[in-house]
Amino acid sequence: MGLTIDLSSPGGLVVALLPEIVLTCWALVILLAAAWRHRDEADQQLAGHLALLGLVSTILVVFWLWGRGAHSEGIATMIALDGFRYASASIFILGAILTVMLSLGYLGREQIWVPEFYVLLLLATVGMMVMGGGTDLIVIFVGLELMSISVYALAGINRRSVFSAEAALKYFLLGAFASGFFLYGVALIYGATGTTNLTQVHLRIVELGLQSNTMLLIGLGLLLVGFAFKVAAVPFHMWAPDVYDGAPTPVTAYMATAVKAAAFAALIRILIHALGDSYVVWKTVVWWLAVITMFGGNLIALAQTQLKRMLAYSSVGHAGYLLVAVSSGGEMGAAAFLFYITAYTLMTVGAFAVLAAAGRDGERDVRIDDLSGLGSKRPWLAFAMTIFMLSLLGFPGTAGFIGKWFILSSIIQSDQLFLAVVLVLASVVSAGFYLPVVMVMYMKPAASEDAHRNVHLVGPARMVVTFVTVLLLLFGVWPNRAMDLARDGADGLQPAPTQVFTD
Repeated sequence: MGLTIDLSSPGGLVVALLPEIVLTCWALVILLAAAWRHRDEADQQLAGHLALLGLVSTILVVFWLWGRGAHSEGIATMIALDGFRYASASIFILGAILTVMLSLGYLGREQIWVPEFYVLLLLATVGMMVMGGGTDLIVIFVGLELMSISVYALAGINRRSVFSAEAALKYFLLGAFASGFFLYGVALIYGATGTTNLTQVHLRIVELGLQSNTMLLIGLGLLLVGFAFKVAAVPFHMWAPDVYDGAPTPVTAYMATAVKAAAFAALIRILIHALGDSYVVWKTVVWWLAVITMFGGNLIALAQTQLKRMLAYSSVGHAGYLLVAVSSGGEMGAAAFLFYITAYTLMTVGAFAVLAAAGRDGERDVRIDDLSGLGSKRPWLAFAMTIFMLSLLGFPGTAGFIGKWFILSSIIQSDQLFLAVVLVLASVVSAGFYLPVVMVMYMKPAASEDAHRNVHLVGPARMVVTFVTVLLLLFGVWPNRAMDLARDGADGLQPAPTQVFTD
């Protein structure tokens, strides 16, 4: 039966929210340490190592709850106790751990002496965990704002860079705009159903026959617009390339992976858990968003010559692939999302780690051709970058291929064969900008004998690249265990149809 938690008691709520409480306490500890010691790189390293300790302890708490099969009695009023919450929280924390490890050497090299960086990173991760586990629209909004405000500050953390300041301002303005859409959508859904609890929204739609209610559908549309901004879906993606380009590279990796994962996790929970009976309506909207986003992101990426902007538009294209998983609906689509976002987090963080090694001052000036000859000068780094590019492409033998196969399986199971064909064609288009990166590293000579002399991984970034490379290959040839965990994480996401309506 597992561990049963009574969410109506204070003690039960503390146990249910234990991962978020632990990580918040660590953020406060780091804030005190930063106030006490904030003068040089050693102080910043202390904050970084404390952040790593906090994230590792938090993921252990998540694993404990997941392993004990923690679940709630009756309807979850504010926070979910299910596999999807535990699986998505693990992904957010994994992205944060990798980001901290990239930042430990990067911030010192770029002379960004801001130990509060790690406080913001932990608070953003807490917001993501609240988003992914919230069972009430207001709770999800609180998590969204905690995550967003922290990431706004992280994007502009390099106060010496005008591009970083521009990235923070653009992200803040458009992020606030998207939050307005989301909140207005919540208000309309509340007006139609009289509740913001996701399970109660589902039950009232069924009991009162609100599947075609105009107010509910307008609220759903506004919710989708708000989430489309957050995941950088076309045509709501215009902020992403400039923000990703201007932010420090570890922050860009964090935004492209963990932030995107949190927005998708909340979207899937809302659509499947609460609005599953309106599937016919929202499936059409998500279907078109997926098609436009896959081709829009990939086609624009073809024209990019700067590596960082190419990866930014690549991230837009991958949002389209994840929207395909959402479009399939049900537990199979949620499981495909969990597996693919894990693989995407690994390969994207790895690619940005190599980018950080290849450039300086935000890496905005690193062009794809600048990697010419990297295969002969830095063979290990070139090999790792090759794995990342092939996995992003979906090449057999990598986790990216298994992830796309999982998404294709989910969409075929829902009888959307045309969307499966579109995904394959979009992946073919993406070969036009992933394979040239591999080609220039191995098939073009270095610009000079001194080329790539200063290209090296700083600090724990070497461990990050090694770790993600091994996992991408391991999941590519032996994905069974990871796929089983994804299915376990998606199990039970759909509310039980036998539950009775309660006020």
